[in-house]
Amino acid sequence: MILPSPQQLRYLIALADHGHFGRAATACAVTQSTLSAGLIALERQMAAQLLERASASKRPVFTPLGREVVARARVALAALEAVAETAATARDPLTGPLRLGVIPTIGPFLLPRLMPALRRAYPRLRLWLREDLTERLVQGLEDGRLDLLLLALPLAGPAAALETLPLGEDAFSVALPAGHRLAARDSVPVEALGGERVLLLEDGHCLRDHAAASCGLPRGILPGGEEGFAATSLHTLVQMVAGGLGVTLLPQLALDGGVLAGAPVEVRRLEGAAPGRVLALAWRPKSPRAAEFQGLGPAVAAAIAA
Repeated sequence: MILPSPQQLRYLIALADHGHFGRAATACAVTQSTLSAGLIALERQMAAQLLERASASKRPVFTPLGREVVARARVALAALEAVAETAATARDPLTGPLRLGVIPTIGPFLLPRLMPALRRAYPRLRLWLREDLTERLVQGLEDGRLDLLLLALPLAGPAAALETLPLGEDAFSVALPAGHRLAARDSVPVEALGGERVLLLEDGHCLRDHAAASCGLPRGILPGGEEGFAATSLHTLVQMVAGGLGVTLLPQLALDGGVLAGAPVEVRRLEGAAPGRVLALAWRPKSPRAAEFQGLGPAVAAAIAA
């Protein structure tokens, strides 16, 4: 039996990811004809059809078997890369490329002080960044497109199986329109939010789930029940609060990072059971680089604490 080569697997995965022969070839740093020839050779070796050649679609269409082979190719290629990573890590930890995924409610506020600290501590580490929602980052980690994630706990679904390293707590505060009745308090109990219109990020942002879970909040809506409107960033939430549309919860990390930016918004500490989230690093179970990631933890925790 002739086994597929790593290069053939890369061609196949690139075509599945980019959905276009030209872009896949560019991603693999080869010509389109080279990529096509490699895939044809792969099909001949396997005596199986992976792509529908008669499809009228301009995008490559994978056969059911082709989709299954792509999934298995991801696992196989990740395993091969793990072999090389094990040796490289043993020789010189925290050097070379590291693909880090970070969620949008952490990245803009932590990275400006984390990146300089990492460059000083690990000058030979080449950090590639990807900002996205937790679900897509976890998928990228499972597919081998990312090495490490910086996100918030608790995790749910498939993400709960990841190995995690908690780095520090990120407390919630209440953001109120200027002159709001609750601004007369030094701090706001969770129960006091029961009669307020609490604005949250749109579905898919873990901060929305963490706020609702830790504080027992109802689903946030806008005046008149216009649930089709939702914020996609904390900066937008702040402007909605400044406009008097409601109140919201903001993590301390974002407040320290300047999310208010002079907006006419008042902030009060939130009282209640576990009013906050936990920031953490996460990686694939049994990753050969787990010791590296553990070693990176203190530097990230120091940037959070700063």
